[in-house]
Amino acid sequence: MKKIPYLHIVLFVATFATTLAAGALQKGVNIFKMPGRIIEGFPFAGTLMTILLCHELSHYIASRKHHTEATLPYFIPSPTLIGTFGAFIKMKSPIITRKALVDIGASGPIAGFIISLIACIAGLSMSSVVPLSNAAGTLSLGDSLLFSFLSKVIMGATPEHYDVLLHPVAFAGWIGLFVTSLNLLPIGQLDGGHIAYAVLGEKHRYLSMVLVSVLLFLGISAVLGNSGWEGWLMWAVLMLILGIKHPPVLHWEVPLDPKRQFIGLFSLIIFVITFIPAPFKLV
Repeated sequence: MKKIPYLHIVLFVATFATTLAAGALQKGVNIFKMPGRIIEGFPFAGTLMTILLCHELSHYIASRKHHTEATLPYFIPSPTLIGTFGAFIKMKSPIITRKALVDIGASGPIAGFIISLIACIAGLSMSSVVPLSNAAGTLSLGDSLLFSFLSKVIMGATPEHYDVLLHPVAFAGWIGLFVTSLNLLPIGQLDGGHIAYAVLGEKHRYLSMVLVSVLLFLGISAVLGNSGWEGWLMWAVLMLILGIKHPPVLHWEVPLDPKRQFIGLFSLIIFVITFIPAPFKLV
């Protein structure tokens, strides 16, 4: 008889509650004075939780398919602007082949990317253009190549001294694309690191070193007042702590077929079009 995963359920419910509160607060709702209006955060919370759930369940299903033992998703609630620090699954057995490494590494980001893309398209169609004078003191979001393209196609050209005020669904989609790009960084044991190691082998370590250096440069540049984001410093340090070297697979000799090579290339394209050098800045 299988045990009921109480911890996973409790964390999921708690994270849904914190993202619901975050979504309501984004709409100006004081949930302490008007707790009944917390439901107004559902468009944001429902979208973001769907993106995270699809990402992690895709990892889980791919792991089971390749006989790699993995846990159900752990969601992480937090009292932040978006109400969560994300979600993850934990691998409990080695990954056997390079094919499995690509499938497990790419499945989550690709699934999350598709749902995020749908959310961005739907959310941008409900967004509005506002004068920048109304946005003083607010957080401005950077644009990836993909989000900038979608915004221009759906919203049209933004007039000078105006900006797009994102609908909560579009904001959740933006976060989904940003999280996808973070996961696809080809460093260490991130999802992108799994894919890069499957393709490059031990050369992946040198790629990780170069990219950590790039993140350090972007972070230091932001601290000095230039373009970039200070958060890249934290990410660079985190990557060094977690390790930039990838553990070997059990059967390296099994080659990658054309399908997995295409998945690797597609994942690289997703990373390029979703990466944002300066994702956050104060207006």
